[in-house]
Amino acid sequence: MNAQAAFRHALADADMITTSYLNDLNDADLLVRAVPGINHIAWQLGHLIASENGMVGETCPGSMPDLPQGFKENYTNDTAGSDDPHAFLSKDEYLRLYRQQREATLKALEGLSDADFDRPAPERYRNFIETVGGVFSMQATHWLMHAGQWAVLRRKLGRKPLF
Repeated sequence: MNAQAAFRHALADADMITTSYLNDLNDADLLVRAVPGINHIAWQLGHLIASENGMVGETCPGSMPDLPQGFKENYTNDTAGSDDPHAFLSKDEYLRLYRQQREATLKALEGLSDADFDRPAPERYRNFIETVGGVFSMQATHWLMHAGQWAVLRRKLGRKPLF
């Protein structure tokens, strides 16, 4: 298995786990906080979508579709505390945007060689991601990190463990 195939596999695993955790949740569930002070899923989804768009887009310029106007600004540390349901999208809207971004991520991945993965990551990410390969690895890891929080919320909402 080459690096490109390994990244595709990791992204597919992350997709399966995260979408499974979201499948039986409704829009109201996305606004529940597992514990006080934790970010709810609606904010986390926007954050993840904006992050993937930014990281992959800066690594592979021109590869990512535009997000709706003002989207990135709606998912900053300053907005994480909002519980206003009107400030967030529906689950279906988040999933549509996620699929668009992930499709573009996979297409960008196809255009890279094994040698490309060793190139330095964009400067702004180098404090936690060293290489282009790290940028693509982070897309799976980042989604799974947040999914761990969703597993806790699912239990709070009375859902059974999935995995």
